[in-house]
Amino acid sequence: MFDSRSWKVLVSCGLLAGMLVFAAGCKRDHAAKVAESMDSRTSPLARIDPATAGVISGKVHFTGKAPERVEIDMSQDPACGTGADNYSEQYVEHDGGLANVFVYVKSGLNGTRYAVPSAPVVLDQKGCQYVPHVVGVMAGQAVEFRNSDPTMHNVHTMDSEVSGSGANKSIDISEGPMGSPQTEVFRHPQLMMEVRCNNHPWMNAFINVVESPFYAVSDADGHFEIKGLPAGTYTISAVHEKLGEQSSTVVVAAQKTSPASFTFAMK
Repeated sequence: MFDSRSWKVLVSCGLLAGMLVFAAGCKRDHAAKVAESMDSRTSPLARIDPATAGVISGKVHFTGKAPERVEIDMSQDPACGTGADNYSEQYVEHDGGLANVFVYVKSGLNGTRYAVPSAPVVLDQKGCQYVPHVVGVMAGQAVEFRNSDPTMHNVHTMDSEVSGSGANKSIDISEGPMGSPQTEVFRHPQLMMEVRCNNHPWMNAFINVVESPFYAVSDADGHFEIKGLPAGTYTISAVHEKLGEQSSTVVVAAQKTSPASFTFAMK
């Protein structure tokens, strides 16, 4: 026969055993999730195979009348005088083509991982402007900030107004005249992260951080090309600093060039 004290002991032991089983189950679940996450980060890196890869080639169009580019007055700093005219770069349109649009593969890679390039992406400060105005970089790849001017510059990254805002820690660094380059690494996807110079308020550029090497920036005529894509169906997106983002579906065939097109207009 069990007295009340014995029952209390049995109940306490049962509760304790249940808690231990529950805790063990939680630990196993947590361990499984950690292992799965580790597997995804350590899975083999894919290589681009020319025999099965294709190309996306296209143009970013602009309809209507683009705002007139504004001539920049750089007289506040005599060192900025280059003898050339300098204009704003928000809307660079030529014969219906829109420049400085970042085009990238948004989906369709199904988690395939590619090696991060060892060479840095260079963003120079030249003629008191950032050159180029828009760049792309893989997450974890270095960005090398240069100062080719005979004046002090500053590199200050701001939160973007489109997807991924705030993903990377802001930087605010000074660079001496024609000084040594400084390198920074952005590890999280982020679109149109603005870079400004605190010393020269007209200077700005945009860094786009993505998870694959499949991206491009439209040239002066609006053309772009993304090479090395495995055959498949992809969603590609085009992002402009003022006009936002558009997406399109493209089917890529091995050793073929697939067309793509985007059209922007003033909002």
